Amino acid sequence: MRILLGAAALVSLAAAPALAQTQTVTDATGDFLSGYTGPKLADLDVTSFSVSYDSADKLFTLGTTFAGAITPGTAGFYVFGVNTGKGAIRPFGSIGQGNVIFDQAIVVQKDGTGAIGGTALDSNWVAIAGNILTVKVPLSLLPSTGFAPGKYGFNLWPRTGFGSNAQISDFAPENATLAAAVPEPASWAMLMLGAGAAGGMLRYRRRRQATPALA
Repeated sequence: MRILLGAAALVSLAAAPALAQTQTVTDATGDFLSGYTGPKLADLDVTSFSVSYDSADKLFTLGTTFAGAITPGTAGFYVFGVNTGKGAIRPFGSIGQGNVIFDQAIVVQKDGTGAIGGTALDSNWVAIAGNILTVKVPLSLLPSTGFAPGKYGFNLWPRTGFGSNAQISDFAPENATLAAAVPEPASWAMLMLGAGAAGGMLRYRRRRQATPALA
């Protein structure tokens, strides 16, 4: 029995990191930046932001919800900053967001069009449904400058223009970046070890049950 419990605990510990493939942060409603001078539209107010990375397809998925439905034709657009390793750009210290660092930027408009630098995003990679924005980005468009893909840092900030920081309405996460957690090789090895231990114990119990009791 103690062996079985030990194997089960090992499986549980090994499985925990392997299953954590998406990171999500929530953001308070109505928390527009104090220095923001643009219109306080609900679709410029982030309420959640998530990042996942599919290592098999080499594809990032960025998921965002807002306080209200995204409305094309109204002010604003969305910038996703990505730190692929160097984190060379740090422009927000003056507004208390000095830990938002990036070396790539994905810009998405409210009509669903988007680009990374001078490369347009495929229209199939951007989806808008009510207050939900989903953006898929192939790793090939975000080449590493030092980090493994699962360690890239992401931050989202809606804004109404590129003229000044006063045009940024919100940050998610606040003064930080968010990375997608993906299973590391060591985690998979632990998972397989735990599963093997549990399977071995099950076979041991079956052999004991099949053995006739001695008189």
